[in-house]
Amino acid sequence: MGPGRNHGPKQGAKNFWGTLGRLAKFMGPWKWGFLMVLAFAVGGTIFQIRAPKILGEATTEIYKGIKTGFVEMKMGKHLTSYPIDFDRIKQILLIVAAMYIASALLTFMQQIIMANISQKIVYKLRKQVKEKMQRLPINYYDTHQNGDIMSRAVNDMDNIAGTLQQSLAQLVTSLVTFVGVFFMMLSISLKLTLIALITIPLGLIVVGIVAPRSQKYFAAQQKSLGLMNNHVEENYAGHTVVKTFNREDEAIQVFEEENTRYYQNSWKAQFISSLIMPLMNLVKNIGYILVAIVGGTGVANGSLTLGNVQAFLQYVNQFTQPITQLANIANTIQSTVASAERIFELLDEEEMTKPQAVASVPADGKKISFEHVQFGYTDDKLLMTDFNFDVQAGQKVAIVGPTGAGKTTLINLLERFYDIKGGVIRLDGQDTRAMSRQELRRHFSMVLQDTWLFTGTIYDNLKYGREDATEEEIIAAAKAAHVDTFVRQLPHGYDTVLNEDASNISQGQRQLLTIARAFVANPEILILDEATSSVDTRTEILIQQAMERLLKDRTSFVVAHRLSTIRDADKIIVMNQGSIIETGNHDSLMAADGFYANLYNSQFAQ
Repeated sequence: MGPGRNHGPKQGAKNFWGTLGRLAKFMGPWKWGFLMVLAFAVGGTIFQIRAPKILGEATTEIYKGIKTGFVEMKMGKHLTSYPIDFDRIKQILLIVAAMYIASALLTFMQQIIMANISQKIVYKLRKQVKEKMQRLPINYYDTHQNGDIMSRAVNDMDNIAGTLQQSLAQLVTSLVTFVGVFFMMLSISLKLTLIALITIPLGLIVVGIVAPRSQKYFAAQQKSLGLMNNHVEENYAGHTVVKTFNREDEAIQVFEEENTRYYQNSWKAQFISSLIMPLMNLVKNIGYILVAIVGGTGVANGSLTLGNVQAFLQYVNQFTQPITQLANIANTIQSTVASAERIFELLDEEEMTKPQAVASVPADGKKISFEHVQFGYTDDKLLMTDFNFDVQAGQKVAIVGPTGAGKTTLINLLERFYDIKGGVIRLDGQDTRAMSRQELRRHFSMVLQDTWLFTGTIYDNLKYGREDATEEEIIAAAKAAHVDTFVRQLPHGYDTVLNEDASNISQGQRQLLTIARAFVANPEILILDEATSSVDTRTEILIQQAMERLLKDRTSFVVAHRLSTIRDADKIIVMNQGSIIETGNHDSLMAADGFYANLYNSQFAQ
């Protein structure tokens, strides 16, 4: 996935009201906090919308004083100043200032509480998702893309947090503002209110026509951005291949096409969305002009006070704003509920089975036993129908066979990445289903063909195998796996920081580090899945010699395609189509001249 790609939901929730109800229930423990936020939002908004009318009284006092002064001057009275009640005006201004300060404080408290609540809710939700992901079977990760899982855990969470922190309080504020302003206008003049209401259908038309069109282009913009980032990431990761095949010009051409498409969609999205505010201002100004004309006429004939007209004009400015906000919030809530639905879908996924109370049997020297095991990745198609084999403690067991024979499946069942459909797998005589997965996996360590190292020092990556390992143990394991030699040649030695994908060392060196990490773990049972496939022949021979020492008295399973590497195995299990077709050591299997012999001879011939 390219950086910047939006993994968020691109469509509304399938069950809007059900998911909204579940989200509300999840937020139940914080209901008193929400009630406080609601009260503060209502209080702050009421102070905000009540202030203009009170402030208008000051204008009326000034107008009355000037008007009285003109009348007295016409009557021949000498005035040094207009008879304006400045004490009353001062009182009004103090009241208005107090109301605005109270509104600001309530709004501030509302934001503080809402930020605290929203972060706690998302913290709890994210924690539940993380814990759930630990309990999900491997099958879930096999059937879901990493980008989609990360989107649910990160983008969808951020979407919910943003809505709770901002949009929820804004929703209450917008509703209270709309209703409050409407009643304040009614308290001033029914005629002016009816004139102002003309702007509502005009505003709804603007929002209803422009907003959906801009949303369509924003979706196209995000899609174009994702495709462009994907192209850039692919070419950056494979720049050597691009240059080798002289495909630079084609890559640039594809980028230009994607970049042009992104530019066009972005321009359309920004242009159309930018029309909303000018059009809404036009609608507001139309109402403003009509109210000013009719209000001015009312002041002239004495049916309205100048202060009330002034207050009404301020309310007209406030009247259309909540409509736009509510339209935007409606889209946000749709997106948020869709995010919540995706998270709840993950939380509702079927979990791994818990340990079962089953009886143990005497081990009789058997470390691992497969007894009549049945398994399939789907219920309707079994890969293994009656799988049986035993491994004695300390044996080195090689698993060979063509691609798709079931070698990796066998390893997955050993560590209970998947649960069997029938039969029993025993470890020291105990049914592995009676053990927790953590307890079972403490007995194993694994080295895979695909290396995984995290961003950090080489020393920390080695210590990942066992946190309580001493420095001497780590260095000894590094020397045994032929890691110590090349690490000490690096400028910072064991303190060398591996970058993303550990691309600052070679593939073979990465493989050696994973082998050393497994040895640091010092497990009872070691699993090597094509562990030496990425090293050269000379290094492979050295590793094989080291393994002979390190695997002594330790049970091990080795999955190998190069059969020359497992000639010394105590037991070779030959698999094909999910079944064991041959078992024995190298010499006995070669003497049998069967499937293994043919496979070995074909490699030797090559």
